[in-house]
Amino acid sequence: MKAHLMFPDRDIDTEGALPSNATDLIQDMELETLLAAMADGDKFLHEIAHRSVLTGFANTREVITWRQAVMQDCIDHEAEIRALYDIAIAPLEVRKGIFYSFSSRYPGMLLSGAVRLLEGLRRIIGDLAQFASRNSERFRSPALRDLCAMLQSELNPDYLATVDEHLATLHFRHGVLFSARLGPGNEGRDYVLRHFVPERWAWLKDLINGAPPNHHFSIHPRDESGARALTALRDEALVEAARTTSRASDHIVDFFAMLRAELAFYIGSLNLRRTLAAKNCPICVPTVGEPAVAGVSFDDLRDPCLTLTIEGKVVGNTIDASSSPLLMITGANQGGKSTFLRSLGLAQIMMQCGMFVTARHFAAGLRDGLFTHYRRREDTALNSGKFDEELRRMSRLVERIGASPLFLFNESFAATNEREGAEIARQIILALVEAGARIVFVTHMFALAEMFIDHPQIGVTFLRAQRDQGGARSFLLLPGAPLTTSFGRDLYCQIFGDDATDQPTKE
Repeated sequence: MKAHLMFPDRDIDTEGALPSNATDLIQDMELETLLAAMADGDKFLHEIAHRSVLTGFANTREVITWRQAVMQDCIDHEAEIRALYDIAIAPLEVRKGIFYSFSSRYPGMLLSGAVRLLEGLRRIIGDLAQFASRNSERFRSPALRDLCAMLQSELNPDYLATVDEHLATLHFRHGVLFSARLGPGNEGRDYVLRHFVPERWAWLKDLINGAPPNHHFSIHPRDESGARALTALRDEALVEAARTTSRASDHIVDFFAMLRAELAFYIGSLNLRRTLAAKNCPICVPTVGEPAVAGVSFDDLRDPCLTLTIEGKVVGNTIDASSSPLLMITGANQGGKSTFLRSLGLAQIMMQCGMFVTARHFAAGLRDGLFTHYRRREDTALNSGKFDEELRRMSRLVERIGASPLFLFNESFAATNEREGAEIARQIILALVEAGARIVFVTHMFALAEMFIDHPQIGVTFLRAQRDQGGARSFLLLPGAPLTTSFGRDLYCQIFGDDATDQPTKE
């Protein structure tokens, strides 16, 4: 039996490799905040969310839409999905109380443990069958409908009755009937366990009909050697039954473990959605375009991590850059540029792993990787300068890219003089766009922004962080040409006071 809630044709991979830049993504996108909200204190939910979120860029459009359909069912029927998850984790408690080893040298002990485990699982299997029967018509996603149909077919009443019958038989309350042949040295071989159904009142019928007596022998209660020999004979007869029963119990436990892992992603998403909804954050199902879609468009896009960490309302941004492979962001210091950059990266991550997005509308093309080039702290070991470190890190990123990456640059290449930094950034941007990348570049270098005004080779959308005449920031980014200033004097006044404006400053 297969769940296939994460992929239409295969199980979730809980041990596959993560992207080589996973550490940078977690740091730059502040993903730990998002993952903690999904986990809600559950370590297993955190592990599944961590893996699912970071491996989303390997998903095809078919996989994403498959998950989006399941996600919508989860939102529409949250109580039922959480009940299904409770069923999926129930075998963990059953198995904790039963200790047996598949490699046991004693088939009788192996069989006894497997039967006790199966008896514990029998009730859970029945609960799963009832869940499928009650909810098969409620769901609309192909994944959940297929799961319910499979469970109804496999766990039908006849099958469950057969399971009960076999479990009762495997207790061997009337003894073990088996046959064997004599081999070399009169040792037994080819042991075969036989089905034994004792006939009621058989001894009385034999007595009345004068049937010949059965040959039998008894072992004295103190004959330990005889008891061991008889147990060895019994184990020889039970070895195949023990192995088969143990494999059956392990197969059922493995199915529940896989069901739990695949549901965990959706349970984590429901946890996140519940927290965001409590903060009145907009949520939508994103529109997934092909990789050929160069740009992105959205309405009221917000940073989910900022929403989760502050009490007040987070400002959303509305942009249509559907035909622009390059977004160039300039404007006032502390005006919301870095927050916007993170909100866009998180939206792409959430879309590609099949989740909802924190916006009223979001549409973007598929990317095969997300790469961040953010400022890093100075090398305290003084092995290299900051600008050298930026260039080496950029070189490593270029070695990993595919055909349609998404690059997020935050104040990159500003560790040298503006003219040199702008020229290096220009050449990198042009090369990446030519290679199929979509780029969002936050910069204070006016020389760089000026190079792309009316650029003949690529379409550019300029966004500018807003500041009113009094210096207040609205944290909105609106279309606008770059300015020659980032209003650094505002920060200077905040640090040194208003009187400091009498001193000369360079913006």
